[in-house]
Amino acid sequence: MSAQDSPKTGLEISRRKKLTRSHKINIGQILLEKGKISPEDAEKILLLQKENKGMHFGEAARQLGLIDETDVKLALAQQFDYPYLLPGQGNYPPELVAAYQPFSAQMEIFRAVRSQLMLRWFSSEHKALTVGSVTPRGGASFLLANLAVVFSQLGERTLLVDANLRQPCQHKIFDVKGRQGLSDILAGRADMLDVISKVNSFLELSVLPAGTLAPNPLELLGHASFADLSEKLANQFDIILYDAPAFSVAADALAISACTGGILLVARKNNTRLADINIINEQIAYSGAKVVGSVLLDF
Repeated sequence: MSAQDSPKTGLEISRRKKLTRSHKINIGQILLEKGKISPEDAEKILLLQKENKGMHFGEAARQLGLIDETDVKLALAQQFDYPYLLPGQGNYPPELVAAYQPFSAQMEIFRAVRSQLMLRWFSSEHKALTVGSVTPRGGASFLLANLAVVFSQLGERTLLVDANLRQPCQHKIFDVKGRQGLSDILAGRADMLDVISKVNSFLELSVLPAGTLAPNPLELLGHASFADLSEKLANQFDIILYDAPAFSVAADALAISACTGGILLVARKNNTRLADINIINEQIAYSGAKVVGSVLLDF
Protein backbone atom coordinates (compact mmCIF):
# COMPACT_ATOMS: atom_id res chain seq x y z
CA MET A 1 0.00 0.00 0.00
CA SER A 2 1.44 3.39 -0.98
CA ALA A 3 1.66 6.33 1.40
CA GLN A 4 -0.97 8.08 -0.68
CA ASP A 5 -3.41 5.21 -0.26
CA SER A 6 -2.70 4.53 3.40
CA PRO A 7 -5.76 4.89 5.66
CA LYS A 8 -5.98 7.82 8.04
CA THR A 9 -6.47 7.20 11.74
CA GLY A 10 -9.38 8.78 13.62
CA LEU A 11 -6.93 11.13 15.35
CA GLU A 12 -5.45 12.33 12.04
CA ILE A 13 -8.91 12.90 10.56
CA SER A 14 -9.94 14.79 13.71
CA ARG A 15 -6.91 17.08 13.51
CA ARG A 16 -7.40 17.74 9.81
CA LYS A 17 -11.03 18.70 10.36
CA LYS A 18 -10.07 20.94 13.27
CA LEU A 19 -7.38 22.74 11.28
CA THR A 20 -9.66 23.15 8.27
CA ARG A 21 -12.43 24.56 10.43
CA SER A 22 -10.08 26.96 12.26
CA HIS A 23 -8.45 28.30 9.12
CA LYS A 24 -11.86 29.16 7.65
CA ILE A 25 -12.34 31.67 10.48
CA ASN A 26 -10.67 34.89 9.40
CA ILE A 27 -8.99 37.34 11.73
CA GLY A 28 -11.74 39.90 11.25
CA GLN A 29 -14.38 37.49 12.48
CA ILE A 30 -12.26 36.58 15.50
CA LEU A 31 -11.68 40.24 16.40
CA LEU A 32 -15.40 40.93 16.07
CA GLU A 33 -16.34 38.00 18.30
CA LYS A 34 -13.84 39.11 20.94
CA GLY A 35 -15.18 42.66 20.88
CA LYS A 36 -11.87 44.12 19.76
CA ILE A 37 -13.49 45.88 16.82
CA SER A 38 -17.05 46.92 15.89
CA PRO A 39 -18.86 46.27 12.58
CA GLU A 40 -18.22 49.93 11.71
CA ASP A 41 -14.50 49.41 12.40
CA ALA A 42 -14.52 46.37 10.13
CA GLU A 43 -15.93 48.48 7.27
CA LYS A 44 -13.10 51.01 7.69
CA ILE A 45 -10.53 48.23 7.73
CA LEU A 46 -11.92 46.60 4.59
CA LEU A 47 -11.93 49.98 2.82
CA LEU A 48 -8.26 50.52 3.69
CA GLN A 49 -7.48 47.02 2.42
CA LYS A 50 -9.11 47.85 -0.93
CA GLU A 51 -7.04 51.01 -1.20
CA ASN A 52 -3.87 49.07 -0.45
CA LYS A 53 -3.83 45.83 -2.39
CA GLY A 54 -2.13 42.98 -0.54
CA MET A 55 -2.53 44.53 2.91
CA HIS A 56 -3.61 42.02 5.57
CA PHE A 57 -6.68 42.67 7.70
CA GLY A 58 -4.64 42.81 10.92
CA GLU A 59 -2.12 45.18 9.39
CA ALA A 60 -4.88 47.53 8.22
CA ALA A 61 -6.57 47.46 11.65
CA ARG A 62 -3.27 48.32 13.34
CA GLN A 63 -2.60 51.16 10.91
CA LEU A 64 -5.98 52.64 11.79
CA GLY A 65 -5.10 52.37 15.48
CA LEU A 66 -8.04 50.08 16.23
CA ILE A 67 -5.98 47.19 17.63
CA ASP A 68 -2.40 46.55 18.73
CA GLU A 69 0.12 43.79 18.06
CA THR A 70 -1.09 41.76 21.03
CA ASP A 71 -4.60 41.63 19.58
CA VAL A 72 -3.21 40.38 16.26
CA LYS A 73 -1.14 37.66 17.95
CA LEU A 74 -4.12 36.48 19.98
CA ALA A 75 -6.30 36.31 16.87
CA LEU A 76 -3.64 34.40 14.93
CA ALA A 77 -3.19 32.02 17.86
CA GLN A 78 -6.91 31.22 17.79
CA GLN A 79 -6.94 30.90 14.01
CA PHE A 80 -4.10 28.37 14.07
CA ASP A 81 -5.27 26.47 17.18
CA TYR A 82 -2.37 27.78 19.28
CA PRO A 83 -4.05 29.06 22.44
CA TYR A 84 -2.33 31.23 25.01
CA LEU A 85 -3.38 33.72 27.66
CA LEU A 86 -2.74 37.34 28.50
CA PRO A 87 -1.36 38.20 31.97
CA GLY A 88 -4.26 38.18 34.40
CA GLN A 89 -6.30 35.66 32.41
CA GLY A 90 -6.78 32.28 34.00
CA ASN A 91 -5.69 31.42 37.49
CA TYR A 92 -2.24 30.05 36.73
CA PRO A 93 1.14 31.04 38.24
CA PRO A 94 3.44 33.26 36.13
CA GLU A 95 5.98 30.42 35.97
CA LEU A 96 3.65 28.74 33.48
CA VAL A 97 5.29 30.69 30.67
CA ALA A 98 3.80 28.39 28.01
CA ALA A 99 0.44 29.92 28.89
CA TYR A 100 1.47 33.56 29.12
CA GLN A 101 4.71 34.06 27.15
CA PRO A 102 4.46 31.89 24.01
CA PHE A 103 6.93 33.99 22.03
CA SER A 104 9.63 34.32 24.71
CA ALA A 105 13.18 32.92 24.56
CA GLN A 106 12.32 30.56 27.42
CA MET A 107 9.48 29.11 25.39
CA GLU A 108 11.92 28.28 22.60
CA ILE A 109 13.76 26.09 25.10
CA PHE A 110 10.56 24.22 25.98
CA ARG A 111 9.81 23.72 22.29
CA ALA A 112 13.35 22.44 21.73
CA VAL A 113 12.93 19.91 24.56
CA ARG A 114 9.56 18.91 23.10
CA SER A 115 11.13 18.34 19.67
CA GLN A 116 13.91 16.19 21.12
CA LEU A 117 11.41 14.10 23.07
CA MET A 118 9.24 13.63 19.98
CA LEU A 119 12.26 12.40 18.03
CA ARG A 120 13.91 10.30 20.73
CA TRP A 121 10.91 8.85 22.53
CA PHE A 122 7.40 9.59 21.32
CA SER A 123 8.15 8.95 17.63
CA SER A 124 8.26 5.23 18.43
CA GLU A 125 5.48 3.34 20.19
CA HIS A 126 6.09 5.06 23.53
CA LYS A 127 3.33 7.26 24.91
CA ALA A 128 4.38 7.78 28.54
CA LEU A 129 7.38 9.49 30.12
CA THR A 130 8.42 10.20 33.70
CA VAL A 131 9.94 13.57 34.60
CA GLY A 132 11.86 13.83 37.84
CA SER A 133 14.45 15.94 39.62
CA VAL A 134 17.60 14.67 41.25
CA THR A 135 16.99 16.74 44.37
CA PRO A 136 13.98 18.58 45.88
CA ARG A 137 13.16 22.02 44.47
CA GLY A 138 14.87 21.02 41.25
CA GLY A 139 12.18 22.64 39.11
CA ALA A 140 10.90 19.44 37.49
CA SER A 141 7.24 20.12 38.24
CA PHE A 142 7.17 23.51 36.53
CA LEU A 143 9.23 22.18 33.63
CA LEU A 144 6.70 19.37 33.28
CA ALA A 145 3.72 21.73 33.48
CA ASN A 146 5.12 23.84 30.65
CA LEU A 147 5.98 20.76 28.58
CA ALA A 148 2.42 19.52 28.99
CA VAL A 149 1.09 22.80 27.60
CA VAL A 150 3.45 22.84 24.58
CA PHE A 151 2.64 19.22 23.75
CA SER A 152 -1.07 20.05 23.85
CA GLN A 153 -0.41 23.01 21.53
CA LEU A 154 0.77 20.47 18.94
CA GLY A 155 -2.72 19.03 18.97
CA GLU A 156 -1.61 15.97 20.91
CA ARG A 157 -4.11 14.63 23.43
CA THR A 158 -1.93 15.27 26.46
CA LEU A 159 -2.37 14.05 30.03
CA LEU A 160 -0.29 15.30 32.94
CA VAL A 161 -0.32 12.78 35.81
CA ASP A 162 0.78 14.10 39.20
CA ALA A 163 2.41 10.94 40.54
CA ASN A 164 4.13 12.85 43.33
CA LEU A 165 1.98 11.37 46.07
CA ARG A 166 4.11 13.01 48.78
CA GLN A 167 4.16 16.71 47.86
CA PRO A 168 1.89 17.18 44.83
CA CYS A 169 1.58 20.57 43.16
CA GLN A 170 0.07 20.16 39.69
CA HIS A 171 -3.47 20.65 41.06
CA LYS A 172 -2.33 24.07 42.28
CA ILE A 173 -0.55 25.02 39.05
CA PHE A 174 -3.59 24.18 36.90
CA ASP A 175 -6.21 25.16 39.49
CA VAL A 176 -7.79 21.69 39.56
CA LYS A 177 -10.64 21.38 42.01
CA GLY A 178 -11.54 18.29 44.00
CA ARG A 179 -9.57 16.11 46.37
CA GLN A 180 -9.55 12.74 44.63
CA GLY A 181 -6.95 11.66 42.11
CA LEU A 182 -4.30 9.05 41.32
CA SER A 183 -3.94 7.67 44.85
CA ASP A 184 -7.70 7.21 45.12
CA ILE A 185 -7.82 5.31 41.82
CA LEU A 186 -4.98 3.01 42.89
CA ALA A 187 -6.70 2.39 46.24
CA GLY A 188 -9.96 1.51 44.47
CA ARG A 189 -11.74 4.55 45.90
CA ALA A 190 -12.33 6.45 42.63
CA ASP A 191 -12.87 5.88 38.92
CA MET A 192 -10.34 7.12 36.37
CA LEU A 193 -12.85 9.05 34.29
CA ASP A 194 -14.26 10.86 37.33
CA VAL A 195 -10.98 12.43 38.49
CA ILE A 196 -9.28 13.44 35.23
CA SER A 197 -9.84 17.18 34.69
CA LYS A 198 -9.80 19.00 31.36
CA VAL A 199 -7.83 22.26 31.37
CA ASN A 200 -10.28 24.69 29.79
CA SER A 201 -7.62 27.10 28.54
CA PHE A 202 -5.92 24.33 26.53
CA LEU A 203 -8.39 22.04 24.79
CA GLU A 204 -6.04 19.07 24.32
CA LEU A 205 -4.68 19.12 27.90
CA SER A 206 -5.98 17.13 30.87
CA VAL A 207 -4.64 16.69 34.40
CA LEU A 208 -4.88 13.72 36.73
CA PRO A 209 -4.10 15.15 40.19
CA ALA A 210 -2.33 13.19 42.92
CA GLY A 211 -5.43 12.92 45.07
CA THR A 212 -5.59 12.06 48.76
CA LEU A 213 -2.21 11.99 50.50
CA ALA A 214 -1.76 8.30 51.29
CA PRO A 215 0.54 6.84 53.97
CA ASN A 216 1.96 4.27 51.52
CA PRO A 217 2.79 6.04 48.21
CA LEU A 218 5.59 3.68 47.15
CA GLU A 219 3.41 0.62 47.70
CA LEU A 220 0.61 2.16 45.63
CA LEU A 221 2.95 3.02 42.75
CA GLY A 222 4.58 -0.40 42.86
CA HIS A 223 1.27 -2.28 42.75
CA ALA A 224 -0.01 -3.97 39.59
CA SER A 225 -2.95 -1.56 39.56
CA PHE A 226 -0.58 1.29 38.61
CA ALA A 227 0.62 -0.61 35.54
CA ASP A 228 -2.98 -1.44 34.64
CA LEU A 229 -3.98 2.21 34.94
CA SER A 230 -1.04 3.32 32.80
CA GLU A 231 -2.13 0.93 30.08
CA LYS A 232 -5.68 2.27 30.16
CA LEU A 233 -4.44 5.86 29.95
CA ALA A 234 -2.30 4.98 26.93
CA ASN A 235 -5.49 4.00 25.11
CA GLN A 236 -7.04 7.41 25.81
CA PHE A 237 -4.15 9.85 25.25
CA ASP A 238 -1.27 10.48 22.84
CA ILE A 239 1.20 11.91 25.36
CA ILE A 240 1.25 11.05 29.08
CA LEU A 241 3.69 12.88 31.35
CA TYR A 242 4.24 11.71 34.93
CA ASP A 243 5.43 14.10 37.63
CA ALA A 244 7.62 12.16 40.09
CA PRO A 245 9.15 13.02 43.48
CA ALA A 246 12.85 13.83 43.58
CA PHE A 247 15.13 10.78 43.56
CA SER A 248 16.85 11.86 46.75
CA VAL A 249 13.50 11.89 48.59
CA ALA A 250 12.18 8.40 47.84
CA ALA A 251 12.29 5.50 45.41
CA ASP A 252 8.90 6.48 43.93
CA ALA A 253 10.48 7.85 40.75
CA LEU A 254 12.12 4.48 40.07
CA ALA A 255 8.78 2.70 40.38
CA ILE A 256 7.11 5.22 38.04
CA SER A 257 9.90 5.16 35.43
CA ALA A 258 9.96 1.34 35.50
CA CYS A 259 6.32 1.50 34.43
CA THR A 260 6.71 4.20 31.75
CA GLY A 261 10.00 2.80 30.49
CA GLY A 262 11.72 6.17 30.26
CA ILE A 263 12.56 9.25 32.28
CA LEU A 264 13.60 12.82 31.61
CA LEU A 265 16.07 13.72 34.35
CA VAL A 266 16.07 17.31 35.62
CA ALA A 267 19.12 18.85 37.29
CA ARG A 268 19.63 22.34 38.63
CA LYS A 269 22.75 24.40 38.06
CA ASN A 270 24.89 24.95 41.18
CA ASN A 271 22.54 22.66 43.11
CA THR A 272 22.81 19.14 41.68
CA ARG A 273 25.99 17.13 42.15
CA LEU A 274 27.43 15.10 39.28
CA ALA A 275 28.06 12.17 41.63
CA ASP A 276 24.34 12.04 42.46
CA ILE A 277 23.42 12.00 38.77
CA ASN A 278 25.77 9.08 38.12
CA ILE A 279 24.27 7.08 41.00
CA ILE A 280 20.73 7.75 39.78
CA ASN A 281 21.63 6.75 36.22
CA GLU A 282 22.80 3.38 37.55
CA GLN A 283 19.61 2.93 39.57
CA ILE A 284 17.42 3.75 36.57
CA ALA A 285 19.30 1.33 34.33
CA TYR A 286 18.96 -1.40 36.98
CA SER A 287 15.18 -0.85 37.10
CA GLY A 288 14.97 -1.51 33.38
CA ALA A 289 14.08 2.04 32.42
CA LYS A 290 15.99 4.40 30.14
CA VAL A 291 17.18 7.96 30.65
CA VAL A 292 15.68 9.57 27.55
CA GLY A 293 17.43 12.87 28.20
CA SER A 294 18.38 15.43 30.81
CA VAL A 295 17.66 19.10 31.32
CA LEU A 296 19.87 21.50 33.28
CA LEU A 297 17.82 24.36 34.70
CA ASP A 298 19.58 27.64 35.37
CA PHE A 299 17.54 29.69 37.87
